[in-house]
Amino acid sequence: MASESSYYVPEQSRLPIFATVGLGLTAYGAANWVNGNSSYLFMLGSIVLAGVLWAWFGQVIKENMAGLNSDQLKKSYVWGMGWFIFSEVMFFAAFFGALFYIRTFALPWLGGEGDKGSTNMLWQGFEATWPLMTTPDAAVNGDAAKIAGPNAIIDPWHLPLINTILLLASSVTVHFAHVFLKKDNRKAFNWWLFATIALGVAFLFFQVEEYLEAYQELGLTLESGIYGTTFFMLTGFHGAHVTLGTIMLLVMWCRSVFAGHFKKDDHFGFEAASWYWHFVDVVWVGLFIFVYVLGS
Repeated sequence: MASESSYYVPEQSRLPIFATVGLGLTAYGAANWVNGNSSYLFMLGSIVLAGVLWAWFGQVIKENMAGLNSDQLKKSYVWGMGWFIFSEVMFFAAFFGALFYIRTFALPWLGGEGDKGSTNMLWQGFEATWPLMTTPDAAVNGDAAKIAGPNAIIDPWHLPLINTILLLASSVTVHFAHVFLKKDNRKAFNWWLFATIALGVAFLFFQVEEYLEAYQELGLTLESGIYGTTFFMLTGFHGAHVTLGTIMLLVMWCRSVFAGHFKKDDHFGFEAASWYWHFVDVVWVGLFIFVYVLGS
């Protein structure tokens, strides 16, 4: 049992090395995949990284169950998760900032407005309208093949609204799960957590439907100008975060149902996953407002 003043130092591990290899393969494989090459490296890196996370978190869980984690170490977990979420906030802030800069400054400049309006000399006749579905060069030269249709806009009051309701509801369900865990009501905790997972899966299903509609019916793709690029980068990365958050909550549910983990006064694993889930929900509200409603 760790004392109040002690700090548990784990044994040396090769897991960080394997994590580095997995991340490297995933990043390099993703770049190859986006450029039209095979997705095998991306899949291999994802498998390696998943295996490392499984082993690493399993080791941390065993240490906590053995009573090796002191209060000081538990505080470091809280700070670590806090900084991780802060880094994610900065990640999305960069994309939201790019969207704001493009729409507020760069596009009017390209259209001949302001002190930077001299850039209009490069593309005479280019009209700065948002959403911009093409490049200025393609628009001026009449390259219609590279221009999405005039109706290539996702209706915010259809699938996006449904997904907004689903995620907001999931924030409520995960909150109730936390409340019942603190009351040591295991059955209610499991049901509310399961409801949160189901809402997350439903969100991902409707986002896939939205992407199919965008590509197959509306002609809105990654190549649809800066609007298509920012739209899919923001919503795509958010979808990846929802997927990760759903997996995290599913692992917490399995730990509770099949292993009886978590106590009413010791359940940081679930708390960290719930914080992450609330963060994902807040990001989506920003996406819904600035990308779907105000950005179309």
